[in-house]
Amino acid sequence: MDENIKKIQPLEGSITLLDVAQTLWNRRWVILLFTLLTVVFGYAYAMWVRPQFTSDVLLQVNVKGSSSKSTKALGEMGAVLDLASPADAEIELIKSRMVLSEVVAIEHLHIWTIPIGVSDRFTHKEGRMDVDSLIIPEKLRVKKWIAVVKDENSYAVIAPDGKVALEGRVGEVYSAVFAGDTLTIRVNYMQARKGQKFQIVQGSPLKAERALKASLNVAEKGKQTGIISVRYSHRYPDRAASILNTIAKTYLRQNVEMRSAEAEKTLEFLEGQLPGVKAKLDSAEKVLADYRHKVGSVDIGGETKAHLDKEGQLQRQIMQLEQERQSALRLFKAEHPNVQTIVKQQNKVKAELAQLKKNAEKMPLTQQEVKRLQEEVAVNNEVYTNMLNNIQQLRVVRAGEVGNVRIVDFAQIEPSQSKPNKSRIIIASVAFGFALGILFVVLMRILKNGVRSASEIERETGLSVFAKIPQSTHKFLRANTRVHHSAPFVLQNTEDKVSESFRSLQTALMFLMPNPEHSVVLVMGLIPGVGKSFVSLNLAATIAVSGKKVLLIDADMRRGVIHGRSKFGLADVLAGIATLDTAVSQKHDDNLYVMNAGKTKLAACELLRGEAMDKLLKEARERFDMIIVDTPPLNLVTDAELICPLVDYSLFVLHYGRHSMEEIKETVERVKRYSDKPAAIVMNHCEREPGRYGYGYYDKGYYGKKS
Repeated sequence: MDENIKKIQPLEGSITLLDVAQTLWNRRWVILLFTLLTVVFGYAYAMWVRPQFTSDVLLQVNVKGSSSKSTKALGEMGAVLDLASPADAEIELIKSRMVLSEVVAIEHLHIWTIPIGVSDRFTHKEGRMDVDSLIIPEKLRVKKWIAVVKDENSYAVIAPDGKVALEGRVGEVYSAVFAGDTLTIRVNYMQARKGQKFQIVQGSPLKAERALKASLNVAEKGKQTGIISVRYSHRYPDRAASILNTIAKTYLRQNVEMRSAEAEKTLEFLEGQLPGVKAKLDSAEKVLADYRHKVGSVDIGGETKAHLDKEGQLQRQIMQLEQERQSALRLFKAEHPNVQTIVKQQNKVKAELAQLKKNAEKMPLTQQEVKRLQEEVAVNNEVYTNMLNNIQQLRVVRAGEVGNVRIVDFAQIEPSQSKPNKSRIIIASVAFGFALGILFVVLMRILKNGVRSASEIERETGLSVFAKIPQSTHKFLRANTRVHHSAPFVLQNTEDKVSESFRSLQTALMFLMPNPEHSVVLVMGLIPGVGKSFVSLNLAATIAVSGKKVLLIDADMRRGVIHGRSKFGLADVLAGIATLDTAVSQKHDDNLYVMNAGKTKLAACELLRGEAMDKLLKEARERFDMIIVDTPPLNLVTDAELICPLVDYSLFVLHYGRHSMEEIKETVERVKRYSDKPAAIVMNHCEREPGRYGYGYYDKGYYGKKS
């Protein structure tokens, strides 16, 4: 059973979900700050982006032919088999350069104006200027041209050199000679305040086509419906509708022209051949008439007439088969079975016709000649009649061709903007900022994943953890950066959990020190920023409140932070410039005395190597009940190591979650080489540990209750 419990217990130093939750709660103000910042940036972005209005147009493609029938027959199975929709080709045609280049030219999309003014853009008070004709000298198109509004109907164009190139009014074309070339402009619409500026740009039509193609949203609605929706967004709603309607009309017109182009070409060919066929028919009829006039009336018997009718029928069959062969060759090669079948039928009919003509040689010569001439007239008449019928049919097709596309819904002017959606941007900003804040807190927790367990420290170092001083949220510690000029925290906030942790530290010292009376306690920190001076000052104040006379010595002669009223300090006493009486001053409490670091030109370690420090501490023992010495960081200088042999007890101040176990063990072992005096550990800046209790770490609400 015990083994199973050990298996499910988290390892020391590991991060659990409960730890993460508590860390997030402790750093909730950081997360809130991230959220507020992203909301501010999101709101600024929403105000900076120019409004966009989206319109749409609906087209219907009427698909004809066997391919469409087979696709409809397959139904949903066509989508499963990934068969291309007939509308896919039409969608690509809508986005083709053939259509969009014409739209760019009609709508003047390669010409645009950009309002200038940051405040106007944030407040959405930018004016509008539409230019439908603009020719800038080619060499100067990359330069910045500005149009300045003079009044509601007039403007001035400022050249890149800052001079006025021309002045004009809305609705009229103006030209001016500039840089050896001509500048031409026509403003067809303007709504702006006096003095407002616009940058006018003449871009490349090709780039305008690509930009238009990228901004179009063309898609088929549903599966195999043939209904195509085209959507487009523009900062002006009327321009969005106008551009979409131009796209629809241009595509529809080109679709009709493309479908009637084949009929037009065939009609043109037939009309060109018709006069020649008519002349050939007239010539054959004249020859027949002349021959009859010459030989007189010729009696054609029933057998001859039947022979002529049969020959004419075979000629028509040959002509019909030839048309079928030509149609088949458009789809297949000459070797295809369909084409070969038609050729075999032609050869069979031609052989029958040749046999018929051979039999006609037995007729009288006069009848043969009349038969030949009548046959020629009949064939030419048949060709002429068929050609007239085809021409009439093609004319009907050309006049009635409407294409396979129709416009179902034209684009309308949308009254409300589609982008930006401010509410969505704000919601997304809140979510992003909240997530970013959580990520930042978790990353900082991972990067600062030092030792947090008192039991682990005690087990690895052999030293006791006397106190865990919590991370206070009190405004005293948050607002005052130089707390050592003010009264100690424990004197101002006696009921705070931080004050209680110092009382616990005092109790541990009094019970566990071999001889607490007239003893010297050394307070050391591994690195800067762990709060050793804060611990020294408040520990001294806590002991002083209990009635003992305490001296606090700031031994950090490089960067001392504990200040007294005396102008002398430790450095002056060690150098022989001052005495204990002149360097000590009373601070905030009758029993609390301090000695600041003082000033010296000598190296601090040189002052500490002599006997002056030992002599000072011996004199202080006689006059004070407790002496607390605050030293520089251990990992930076050797001052603390020089003082260690002279004191009775040492306190290592650790920053909660910042030090690795190897760093702590290495520092403790190094100090033990200089002194065998007892030592303990104080953990500062401790965070709330879910499910655990530290030394002196009690809930704040407990002390707020009145008995």
